[in-house]
Amino acid sequence: MSKTYAGTRLRRLREERGMSQADLARALAISPSYLNQMEHDSRPLTVPVLLRLTEEFGVDPGFFSERDTSRLVADLRDALTGEVAAGRVSASDLADLASRTPAVAALLVDLGRRNQHLTEQLSESAEGRGAGTAARSAHEEIREFFYRRQNYLHDTDLAAEQLASAIGIRPGEVVRALSARLAERHGVRLTADSDRLLHHYDPKARVLHLSGRLRPGQQAFRMATQLALLEYADELSALATEDFAPDSAAWPLARIGIANYFAAALILPYRRFHAAAEEYRYDIERLTDHFGLGYETVCHRLSTLQRPRLRGVPFSFVRVDRAGNMSKRQSATAFHFSRAGGTCPLWNVYEAFAAPGRIHVQVAAMPDGQRCLWTARAVTRHRGGWGEPGKTFAIGLGCEIRHASRLVYSDGLDLGNVSSAVPIGMGCRLCERTDCPQRAVPPLDRRLAIDENSSTFIPYPVAGNHPGAER
Repeated sequence: MSKTYAGTRLRRLREERGMSQADLARALAISPSYLNQMEHDSRPLTVPVLLRLTEEFGVDPGFFSERDTSRLVADLRDALTGEVAAGRVSASDLADLASRTPAVAALLVDLGRRNQHLTEQLSESAEGRGAGTAARSAHEEIREFFYRRQNYLHDTDLAAEQLASAIGIRPGEVVRALSARLAERHGVRLTADSDRLLHHYDPKARVLHLSGRLRPGQQAFRMATQLALLEYADELSALATEDFAPDSAAWPLARIGIANYFAAALILPYRRFHAAAEEYRYDIERLTDHFGLGYETVCHRLSTLQRPRLRGVPFSFVRVDRAGNMSKRQSATAFHFSRAGGTCPLWNVYEAFAAPGRIHVQVAAMPDGQRCLWTARAVTRHRGGWGEPGKTFAIGLGCEIRHASRLVYSDGLDLGNVSSAVPIGMGCRLCERTDCPQRAVPPLDRRLAIDENSSTFIPYPVAGNHPGAER
């Protein structure tokens, strides 16, 4: 068994908790000098110490593994695309930086993305189309807000669960319980008279207008969101202010995003939902039937089950349209979503559009060897009128292969067969696979083999590779 040296991550964990070396040493039942040696990689983490760390702090053992850096390395590669392409930094340089100084690496990621954003702004301004840049950037910042927190807000989740218990949230009685709370505590009256808007709250008249086209689960979600804005306004503002200035474009969006998180945690209380997910082996359709909520809502809630000492399967969650636009992406795992130029066409989220309503299952392998089990299903929303256009998305939910056996979707699959996994990547612009026939753009920092006398099945053959030619 290989030894685990994780001094930087151990030190980061201790500092985030505000503990001295002596404090942590006492908690782990080891000497301060032994802890100091582990923090400086003079000694590896032992299994007993690792077990005590996971119990004491509620962190996944994967926090201390080398794979923990894969997400950060991918972010670095994404943010420093130009430098990688020019050969100024290599993949090994990025891996070393992420492993040894993760805080510096995270700062470089932030600076690199700001640089990319400014470059895009200048380009759009020069072309006379810069008006929409700020709004798009603000929404992207909200995705990053949740991505940095691995899609779990601990205090928000606890507060929502406590409120659910206080007002009697139960399957089949959610709308009644929320209606009563809004009326009794806040004097809010409900009407189903909104047609153009899905919902509208009039604070002066204290009336919450809901669209008559909303299903009960959708009504409950909007009622729960309004309840969060009414009862936890200060808490929402404080959390949003951790990352954004109150006068920024992203701040009000952050409050809405946190309120939506609160709403999901209120109508799907953590302990009850976690217990049902474990009992049903994460069968999404059984969970939607049990709680009376939509497929996307249940999938999104499954991606948030990361409470210390009561963790569910760590999932990545995506919502993608037919054109490859990713309107939602959250992750409690090391899975990296490309921010530069689309996603992988071999990913089963695109296969889902061919058979709407059916759950598609795929074992996929990333270029670094990490394998994941992905489920994908297409969902369509209509306003309800004949001839009115609807919205169709593919909802993807994936976990690392080491958790796959906990899911009903793994039944009948040979999870140990590495060769059966579909090779996917982070998107053609950043993907390291040089032998992919679906590649849409040349790989970064690799010289192409250009020969006017031959052609290959691979659209961008790389010098030094010898793919089979198709003349």
